[in-house]
Amino acid sequence: MKRFFKTCLLSLAFFPAAFSNNFNSHPAQPAAAPIEGRWDITVDMAGKMAPSWLEVRHSGNHTLIGQFTSVSGSARPISEVHFKDGKFNFEIPPQWEKGDKNFTLEGTLTGEKLAGSVSTPDGKTYTFTGVRAPSLRRTAAPVWGTPIKLTDGNQIKGWHAAGENQWVAENGILRSPKSGANLITDQKFNDFKLHVEFRIPKGSNSGVYLRGRYEVQVTDSKGMEPSLDQLGAVYGFLVPSEMMAKDPGEWQSFDITLVGRMLTLVTNGKTVITNQEIPGITGGALDSNEGEPGPLYIQGDHGPVEYRNIVITPAK
Repeated sequence: MKRFFKTCLLSLAFFPAAFSNNFNSHPAQPAAAPIEGRWDITVDMAGKMAPSWLEVRHSGNHTLIGQFTSVSGSARPISEVHFKDGKFNFEIPPQWEKGDKNFTLEGTLTGEKLAGSVSTPDGKTYTFTGVRAPSLRRTAAPVWGTPIKLTDGNQIKGWHAAGENQWVAENGILRSPKSGANLITDQKFNDFKLHVEFRIPKGSNSGVYLRGRYEVQVTDSKGMEPSLDQLGAVYGFLVPSEMMAKDPGEWQSFDITLVGRMLTLVTNGKTVITNQEIPGITGGALDSNEGEPGPLYIQGDHGPVEYRNIVITPAK
């Protein structure tokens, strides 16, 4: 009996250490791969510079995953980014046509820059370069300047069309009667508050691009669930908390505050996005120079739409 108790005491003496080794230890966290982070990419499409965007992060101990925004369409998930000895590649399936080839991208990381080639689903190959995207974190609250009214009277003032202009100004309303060119402000902005009212017919589609890079969706979405491609979404990135769409043909409104990457959106009087980060550019962006001011632009290439009472208040 004495031998039994002695054995038990010895076991208990060693038990805490064994318990600690088995249950209090944690697996070592993987060191970040040099390619991890967000990248602003410019693709040379036969002499025309087109923007794209890439984010790489790790999943588990060894696998790199991410998301990618091409020159059009929404941000797409990447199931695996292969990276070794400074070289990387990945591929994603086509977004629209199932019969198309996969989109592939391969390149080299040198210091804080990327370079390589992209192969598109239509079989074409282009070169690209990339730089790390800026954080755009602000260290002080903005001080707002003087509001600027961008719609007034029967003339288009302070805007230019990206292509053959189909827009007309009538009694303070900017109207695009059919699909055509987008309309871009002559002036560029950094941080700002924006009020904009819009009206679309049934089935139409438009968008408001902040700094020319981040699209807030304008769609016929009454009765739908909130999603990444419907009214009030930052296309492919941010989903509104509630669908506040009115019937087609009714005037609706956005009140937007953009400070750095942080967005607050009020749709038809209801706050649906509260100080959320926009990770990167959306499809259709004018450029990928995220650290620079950019214009406001309204989309006119997806169907009829009207805008009025567009007032932007830039930060000083």
